[in-house]
Amino acid sequence: MSDYYTAQRTRNLFDPNDEKPFKLSRSKIDLFMQCPRCFYLDRKLGVGRPPGFPFALNSAVDTLLKQEFDVYRAKGTNHPLIEKYGVDAKPVPHDDLDKWRHNFTGVQFHHKPTNFLVFGAIDDLWITSKKEYVVVDYKATAKSGDITELDKSWHEGYKRQMEVYQWLLRMNGYKVSDTGYFVYCNGKADKGAFDAKLEFDITLIPYKGKDKWVEKTIIDLHSCLKGDKIPKAAEDCDYCAYRKAVKSHTNG
Repeated sequence: MSDYYTAQRTRNLFDPNDEKPFKLSRSKIDLFMQCPRCFYLDRKLGVGRPPGFPFALNSAVDTLLKQEFDVYRAKGTNHPLIEKYGVDAKPVPHDDLDKWRHNFTGVQFHHKPTNFLVFGAIDDLWITSKKEYVVVDYKATAKSGDITELDKSWHEGYKRQMEVYQWLLRMNGYKVSDTGYFVYCNGKADKGAFDAKLEFDITLIPYKGKDKWVEKTIIDLHSCLKGDKIPKAAEDCDYCAYRKAVKSHTNG
């Protein structure tokens, strides 16, 4: 068995008899939304989906954007992208921002009805003139055409991501704007030469979040984990379809 699956079987599995809060990440909430069976196998039985490849270029863009916005945050001035789109907001300093950005801490909230410690790491935090916090998420890709709206099927996951962050901040007592923003960086592939650099078109896409679903989903997710039966797979889950196809051909 690979080191990955050995770690999966021993790391942060749900135990209904454990009195310690169970850590539940934003990404695991999204996994439940994608497929309850995959979620149950992952968090209850320790059999996770195969890991994907790390997106090193995306991580580099993420780091550089944070550094860039932090310069304006420190100066108390606005970023040109915010001014270009006429957004009533600016990067805001906060004592917990570094912690909130860290993948394994993030913004946390202890949901007492389920004893879940829900957390998620934000990319950036702005504030409006009305003193409402604005959740900001960075995205990087390389596609033909302009990216000006969240109109693809995979964008639904981006929207849920934003809404969980908004919910977490609200549960911590912060006044949060319904509208968050995606800083979307699209790599240009139409240049005459590489010249050891990759240029991007950057757009700012607003999204009005609706986080009412989060609370119910956490409760449903808790019921799922407490159950003794593996739930049905989502109809469109490629991972479950693959497992089923393999089983039908191998009788195992």
